[in-house]
Amino acid sequence: MWGKISKFYIKYRWFLVAFFIVIGLVFARNIPRTQFDADIKSQLPDDMPSRLRLDRIEEIFGGTEIIMIGLETDNILNGDTLKRVKDLSKELGKIHGVDRIMSLSETNDIRSVKGALLISPFLKRIPRKKSDFEELKKHIVENDMVYGSLVSKNFDAASIVVFVEKNINDEYIVGEIKKTIEKYPGKEKVEIAGLPYIRSLVSQYMRKDIKTFMPVGILIMLIFLYVCFRELKGVLLPFVVVILSISIAMGSIRLFGWKIQFITIILPVILIAIANDYGIHLIAEYQFELRENPDMDKEKLIKKILKSLGGPVIAAGLTTIAGLLCLATHIIVPAKQLGILASIGIAFALFSSLVFIPAFLAILPKSKPKSKKTGRGSPLEKILKILADTVAEKPKKVIFASTVFVVLASLGIFKIVVDTNPVNYFPKHSPIVRADNFINEKFGGSTTISVLASGDLKDPKIMKDLDTLGKKMESREIVGSVSSISDVMRKMNKVLNNDDPEFDRVPENTRTISEYYLLYSMSGDPEDLEKLIDFNYENALITERVASKSVKAIQDELRVIKNDIEFENSPFKLIGGFGDILAELVTAVVRGQLLSLALSMTVVAVIVGFLFRSMWAGLFSTIPICSAILVLFGLMGYFGIELNIVTVMLTSIMIGVGVDYTIHFLWRYRVYKRMGETSGEAAKKTLTTVGRGIVFNALSVIVGFLALLLSNFLPVQFFGFLVVVSITTCLIAAIVTLPAMCIVFDPKFLR
Repeated sequence: MWGKISKFYIKYRWFLVAFFIVIGLVFARNIPRTQFDADIKSQLPDDMPSRLRLDRIEEIFGGTEIIMIGLETDNILNGDTLKRVKDLSKELGKIHGVDRIMSLSETNDIRSVKGALLISPFLKRIPRKKSDFEELKKHIVENDMVYGSLVSKNFDAASIVVFVEKNINDEYIVGEIKKTIEKYPGKEKVEIAGLPYIRSLVSQYMRKDIKTFMPVGILIMLIFLYVCFRELKGVLLPFVVVILSISIAMGSIRLFGWKIQFITIILPVILIAIANDYGIHLIAEYQFELRENPDMDKEKLIKKILKSLGGPVIAAGLTTIAGLLCLATHIIVPAKQLGILASIGIAFALFSSLVFIPAFLAILPKSKPKSKKTGRGSPLEKILKILADTVAEKPKKVIFASTVFVVLASLGIFKIVVDTNPVNYFPKHSPIVRADNFINEKFGGSTTISVLASGDLKDPKIMKDLDTLGKKMESREIVGSVSSISDVMRKMNKVLNNDDPEFDRVPENTRTISEYYLLYSMSGDPEDLEKLIDFNYENALITERVASKSVKAIQDELRVIKNDIEFENSPFKLIGGFGDILAELVTAVVRGQLLSLALSMTVVAVIVGFLFRSMWAGLFSTIPICSAILVLFGLMGYFGIELNIVTVMLTSIMIGVGVDYTIHFLWRYRVYKRMGETSGEAAKKTLTTVGRGIVFNALSVIVGFLALLLSNFLPVQFFGFLVVVSITTCLIAAIVTLPAMCIVFDPKFLR
């Protein structure tokens, strides 16, 4: 079969080379027109329960996204700071896409003046006298809706909350806010926080990462290929395959109607690292055969290379594709997309390695055979020979040492933490982390959890239920602030009863509550309450801000809220918000990890079993991979690296790539065994021949992923580090533990 194929390659070599280049160029045209998407909601499936709950809340109360602007100074109760708050609030409200503003100058205070209800902004005019400042401070302290949420409790910070309309471009709105802040300078330190702000920075960082990864990854790969092969074709051919696979995969994003998301940015690096693996094996074999048979003509040379490596290369490619495709079962949308896109890129790389590279070799003149210095006598082959001798002489000790190491390393698994909070994706010095810490410390937190209540909101029983739940929330240390319509009712009830503390409670009859709604609509702006209650008085929202970045703490808070609510016998219908999404993502990440891990292992075992016509072969091949997985998760626990939406994809990639080394070793080992070699000699010859290609292959993946260490995102940096660790572990397992296992157990499928 390979003889006919090699003749075809030589006959149509120019056409085949041109075909691949044209296909690559056609797909490459789509890349510049592909859009970026940094929205966290886009990472979730449309039918995810927490997303549906948030959609229901937003359907009733409008967009719930905010941008918080914090101003910090020694004491905000001074004329300059208050004027800046007022000027900024007024100007920010004029920006297209801003729904409304909450601040000292835009939020109403409820008072009674000579027995009449007065609803007016806290900061109607800037105080001038000391007594006026003291009066303002008194009103702030007495108002729970302002104290601790718009003004910090020690009065060293004030916040302006910008409610953003839906479908407004993040970078536009953040840019306009920054321009407004620059227009009104002051001595106060300014921090910006909120999801739209995070998304705008994520989008910028994604573009920076893409621009960094491509040139750095390609440069590293070119240097590596030259060091390995020391000739132009050894660099050029695998490199062209990589570029073509990137063009196909990245160009497919727009064809599918997708966008580049936070996870998708690592796609080019995956392809730079993996897509040249098959070409590396072919070039390594090409150089080996030339050195052994320098007079062999091109057709025989290509035929021998394909006959020797065609089977294992195809099997290795299929296992990698299978491992990546298992990501398609993941609940995280970009992880699914990455698995599909990377599989397309790897499939094209496999196809082009087996067609484009041999066709191009048929065009190029034969290389000069490598000298002993760069051949058998190279440092790498000397190391492989020493390693082969050691494994052949002491296989049981090698297995024992490997087992002890795996067991000790795997103990770190119990220390693994799952985290999905996007704030933790950034370094501590990042403006996002700095602003989030500021909001958590001064204003009670940036993560929101909301409870939707439905029914007759004029019913005092329902109003009392709202008030009771709100007070329970406020009593917990993790909760920074709580907002509810019951707070407004309590405040009005107290004010209209001469500020008597006895009346700091919700009204006890329907008539009074109805009158208070009417009074507020006449004295104030009904839109002030639109985030608390709908205009039909049928739905109300209690929203708490959680002062913690820990998703576990948020999960615990959600459990407490659920225990406080009896859904069947109460007006409370659902719990939602960004905190709810983060909590469900943790479950999704763990479930996705277990599912993709089990599926990847099963599919790979079946493919290897089919290749060697033995299911025992499939199980046998997974032992080194399972060991590497245990080491990987153990080291994650020891180093404190979280399992998140990026690192969760590692095992599928690791299984798909790592098993390649096992396949190449077992395939060549079986050849030598069937030639009559003893197990020890077969292991030695395998390591000193195909071992070179295995090492080059693994090193190409390792150096390819090093570009990820330059990312602006911590999970991507950790992903790059973990790939280095995992592939190194897979390599050691393939050239140390696996040969020892073959010698000791001598499986039938290898005889």
